[in-house]
Amino acid sequence: MSQDDQSGDKSMQAFYRGMTQPRLSRQNFMRGAGAAMMAALAPQFARAETVKDWKAWWASQKPTKEFVFANWPLYIDTSTDGKDRPSIDAFEKQTGINVTYKEVIQEDAPFYAQIAPVLKSGQPSGYDMIVMTDGWYLTELLMQKFLVPIWREKVPNFDKYAAPSVKNPPYDPGNKHTMVWQSGLTGIAYNPKMTKREITSYEDLWDPAFAGHVGMFSDVQELGCAGLLKLGINPTTSTPAEWEKAAATLKEQKAKGLVRQYYDQSYINALENGDIWITMAWSGDIYQANSKGYKDLKFVVPKQGAVIWHDNMCIPVGAKNPLSALEWMNYYYTPEVAGMVEDYVNYICPVPAAKDYILNVIKDPAVANSPLVFPPQSELARVHEYYAFKNYADYMKWNNIFNPIVQS
Repeated sequence: MSQDDQSGDKSMQAFYRGMTQPRLSRQNFMRGAGAAMMAALAPQFARAETVKDWKAWWASQKPTKEFVFANWPLYIDTSTDGKDRPSIDAFEKQTGINVTYKEVIQEDAPFYAQIAPVLKSGQPSGYDMIVMTDGWYLTELLMQKFLVPIWREKVPNFDKYAAPSVKNPPYDPGNKHTMVWQSGLTGIAYNPKMTKREITSYEDLWDPAFAGHVGMFSDVQELGCAGLLKLGINPTTSTPAEWEKAAATLKEQKAKGLVRQYYDQSYINALENGDIWITMAWSGDIYQANSKGYKDLKFVVPKQGAVIWHDNMCIPVGAKNPLSALEWMNYYYTPEVAGMVEDYVNYICPVPAAKDYILNVIKDPAVANSPLVFPPQSELARVHEYYAFKNYADYMKWNNIFNPIVQS
C-alpha cells in the first residue's frame, strides 16, 4: 500500500473483507431465519473435561514445526498477486515452523457451531489458533472451557508492546485466554455537505433536521449500545433496566420517522450515494471510503464515547501445536510484524509502535497518520467495551429487548 500502484488494489481487498465482517455475524443471527439458528446454537454442550494443572500441561508440551491458523478472509498481509503472505513467510524462515493458514471463519456463530461439538467430544478442532470477536460466542468458548490458558511467559512482547486498549478486557480479564488481533470503533459517520454542520453527539442521530436520512445498525448489540450512549450510559456496566430505557429512546427515534433504514454493511453505500447523511458507522469503512475517493465523509467519536470491538487470537483445547501458537503470538506483537499486517488490513492496530515502522520503513504515511488506524489516546480514552454477557439468559434478555426495534 506504500506504492501508488498498489494502494487501490489493497484498498479494494480490504473493502471486500468488509472491514467489519464480525459485526455482520451478530446482525445476521438476530433477524429472520437467523433466530431459529441462534436457538439451535443455545448452550447445549456440557463442559469438556479440563486440564487440572495448566502449568504442568504446558511444561509437558514439545516444540513442533507445524502451526495451523484459522482466520477471517483477507485479514493478513498479502502480496499483490495474492500468492505470498510476507509476515507468515518471515515467520517460517525465522522459526522453521510451517504455517497452514486457513481463511475459514466467515461468521463467529457458524464457526462456533462447527468446532464446539468437536471440542466437547475431546477431539482436536484441527486448529492451533482461531480468531474470534468479543461477543457471545467467544464468551461461550470461555464458559465451556474450550480455550487453553496462555502461557504468558512465552509472550513477553504482549506486555512490552500491546496498547492499553487491548489489555485486561472485560470479556477476558488479565488476557488469560486471548490476545487481540485487530480492533475497530463503532461511532458516527456523516457527510458535512449534507448535514450542514459538524456532528459531535449521539443526540445528532435524533435530530429532526435529518429525518429520513439517518442510518442505524440492524445489529442489535451495536444498536443497543447507541441507545445507551445517547442516554449517557456506559454499555460495559449497563443493567437490564437501562437497556429498557435505551430501547424506549430508540423506539421513539423510529416512531418519529428519523431512521431511513436499519442497515447491515450496506450502510456505507447509502452514505456514499447520499441516501443517508448521518449514520452509525464502523471506523474501518470510513477509512476505506476516504481511500476510494469519498473524501467528504467523516468519522467521529461522539462526546459520549464510541464502542471498541476486538477480534482475538486464542488457542482451542486439543491444539496439536500450542507452542507454535505462542511463538506466533509473540512474533506478531512486535512493531515490525504488526506494522506489516496493519499496512494491509487497516483496522486499529494493537501495537502503537507499529506506526513508526509503517511511516519510516514501509513509508506509508496515509496509513501511519490515519486516526482511524492509530487513534490518538485522547480518543481511545473515550471508548467503551461491549457489555460482557454473564450467561445465555443475559444474552437473550438483551436480544429480546432490542430485536423488536429492528424487526417490527
